Amino acid sequence: MSLNIEANLPSLEQLPNAYLVALTHYSAISLHGEEQSKYLQGQVTCDVTTSTEHSLLVGAHCNAKGKVFSAFRLINRDSAHLLIQPKASITASLTELKKFGVFAKVDITTTDELSFFALVGESSTRLLQQRFSRIPDSLNPVVQSETTTLVYLAGKQTRYLLIDSTATLTDIVEQMNLPIYSGPVWNLLEINEGFVQLSHESSDEYVPQMLNLQAIHGISFTKGCYLGQETVARMQYLGKNKKALFCLTGSLNQPLTHDEIIEKQLGENFRKAGDILCAYQADDGHCYFQAVMGNDVNDQVQLRLKSQPDTRLAIQALPYTLSIEE
Repeated sequence: MSLNIEANLPSLEQLPNAYLVALTHYSAISLHGEEQSKYLQGQVTCDVTTSTEHSLLVGAHCNAKGKVFSAFRLINRDSAHLLIQPKASITASLTELKKFGVFAKVDITTTDELSFFALVGESSTRLLQQRFSRIPDSLNPVVQSETTTLVYLAGKQTRYLLIDSTATLTDIVEQMNLPIYSGPVWNLLEINEGFVQLSHESSDEYVPQMLNLQAIHGISFTKGCYLGQETVARMQYLGKNKKALFCLTGSLNQPLTHDEIIEKQLGENFRKAGDILCAYQADDGHCYFQAVMGNDVNDQVQLRLKSQPDTRLAIQALPYTLSIEE
């Protein structure tokens, strides 16, 4: 039986109290082997040595110049490290990890045998409790129930990831009998939560602090050396980073194009304000943007789309502050 995926694209306010999202655009890089932790520790920004079977870490994989290949959520499943992320950022990251991984006792692959769903909304916790004897929470974000991995994601909205084989997840999802939305709705949620969504084009372009990873505990400044560490540390302690990740909203009368540009007003003129990483346009015209802009941008600055100059974009509050993490 094939799952019925909703064709509509609602705004945040139009989403139901509980629903599912088919994360067909998501996958994970798996690292498994005797030296998996030791090897990964030298490659990513988070402290892999603190990872346990119940922990959830956020991190980034950078090149030698500190530019981010991928931003991920790190969990453990079947004794392997899984770096969960959009498929669009996996290719470059996987290539680089394999390049250096030949010198370590570790197998590095993609998890093509696994599927990913999200359960979201006010009623999602109760629904999970009806189906599973134990569910994850803020203290134990990752729980294994038979073959299914459940992951709790803290934020503005209650969200869980469900990870298992396609057949098993299909059975679980069918029993829940909830609306199922497509991947763009997940992009909407990630924009709202301020968790960066890198595409193939935006991979290898930004240092982690430009993507707010220091604000969501995605960078350890005490773990020691890793690829790109010198640049990341210099950005942090010398105050060289002048950019940040923002969530913007606005209502548009026309469909978005793939080459949209956000502009800010400077005097009587408008100039480019930054780069759009991810965008979502609801059926009612309401739009949500994830953009990297100068970190001095504030609510007093007039922002618009270059292609639709009559529009006005508003900066939305994120569920964290951009304070420096020591």
